[in-house]
Amino acid sequence: MSRGDLTDAQWERLEPLLPPIPKMGRPPRDRRQVFDGIWWRARTGSPWRDVPERYGPWETAYTVFRRWQIDGTWPRILKKLQVKADADGIIEWEVSVDSTVCRAHQHAAGARKRGLTMRAGRVRTVWRPSRTTMASVALAVA
Repeated sequence: MSRGDLTDAQWERLEPLLPPIPKMGRPPRDRRQVFDGIWWRARTGSPWRDVPERYGPWETAYTVFRRWQIDGTWPRILKKLQVKADADGIIEWEVSVDSTVCRAHQHAAGARKRGLTMRAGRVRTVWRPSRTTMASVALAVA
């Protein structure tokens, strides 16, 4: 067992929740080994091809992961684990509502840019003095 793999207690809790092993074809690999390979990949975020050899072929881990993703096994396992943990009092259901508002600057929101006019697909810059400049010039001249 490597660092990060499921412990015996975790595996005992998880194994009954897994779907039954198909009765046809070749006997499957050790389910715990494959699950640890999937868990390693989920934990590290590495590509499937980088799953270590100790978990078996990466194709097997990917195939099982994808099959369970398509048939909805992962949400069922999560739901059952949550129900069991809630019954054991492990989960505390607290709700936190954040009402923080984060606003972007007007230029980031696509506001009209001053001084630019769009005509026939060309951008032309038009100089327009600001009102504060005009007011200060008028006072200086007078």
